Amino acid sequence: MTTASTTISTLEPTTLRQWMTEHQDLVIIDVRSAAEFKSLHIRGSYNVPLPLLSEHTSDLAARLGQRVVLVCQSGVRAEQARQKLSGAGIDTAYVLTGGAPGFADAGGDVVRGAQRWDLERQVRMVAGSLVLTGLAGGRFLSPKLRTVAGIIGIGLTFSAASNTCAMGRALAAMPWNKTAEEPTAATTINQIPTA
Repeated sequence: MTTASTTISTLEPTTLRQWMTEHQDLVIIDVRSAAEFKSLHIRGSYNVPLPLLSEHTSDLAARLGQRVVLVCQSGVRAEQARQKLSGAGIDTAYVLTGGAPGFADAGGDVVRGAQRWDLERQVRMVAGSLVLTGLAGGRFLSPKLRTVAGIIGIGLTFSAASNTCAMGRALAAMPWNKTAEEPTAATTINQIPTA
């Protein structure tokens, strides 16, 4: 366990499975979108999407105890949430290694809903398709179309450097990703038991 906001405090799925049986004060927060949560989540976890957590960090921190595990798809959003909670005084939050899929692969108790592509996979598909289209269009139609590939490359580089994803935010707003109603502070944060 560390308190430096630049150090990732991780927890292995097997350790989380053990904690779930041993610790009554454990709170699992899934920071993915409602659609991602609905397709697969850890039984007993709370869905507090990262934008909601960012907006209500102090409210959430006031309800949490000392044993908090943050979950997303790969760990990036969960680490962003951990850093926000650390800034609000919760320095004992852990990021689940492998996210919800890793927990399921380790034999953890999960709830499965309708399967859909997770947001990160959608980003890779759109970015890859745009790069391929730009390169093919530049070869066969006009060399100027190669700039599409360059723009996507710049966007991906900025995304990695800033640890943000504008394409992911845009894709999250698409109708196919809005199949589940996004939680609000009243429907989620206020229902987490106070430590």
